[in-house]
Amino acid sequence: MKIRTLVFSLCTLAAQVVLSPLAMPAEPADAKVTAKDVSRRADEAARAVGKYTVQERDDALKSAKAALDDIDARMHALDRKVDREWEHMDALARKNAREAQDALRRERDELAKWYGGLRYSSAESWNEVRSGFVTSYEKLKASFIKAAKAL
Repeated sequence: MKIRTLVFSLCTLAAQVVLSPLAMPAEPADAKVTAKDVSRRADEAARAVGKYTVQERDDALKSAKAALDDIDARMHALDRKVDREWEHMDALARKNAREAQDALRRERDELAKWYGGLRYSSAESWNEVRSGFVTSYEKLKASFIKAAKAL
């Protein structure tokens, strides 16, 4: 039973990772990514997840999904910024930009795993999974702010 649940969770996560770029909202070409943008919208949603009980799972999932969607949109905007400025970057700046983008993607994938855990966790593991999601989000947020300042 646990293996089937794990396999289902991993398949769901893989589908979310593959399909999430298709669900990103369109942004104007001149949209500027700032730490305030990320913090303002996604923080509220991520913090809300930390307050939900297992009985409020649906609300927690909506808040978590909103935080993930916002992060995805901001990461996409950051990727576009790097692409636009690529020709004007020296080799070190290019290397640093790619490393920052790769780190953000790894942390975003980790956050998605916790999101999957929120969806399928038992009542006994809810507090641990909920806490893991919030912690993972905070780590990603800090990395995003650092990357946005560096780029």
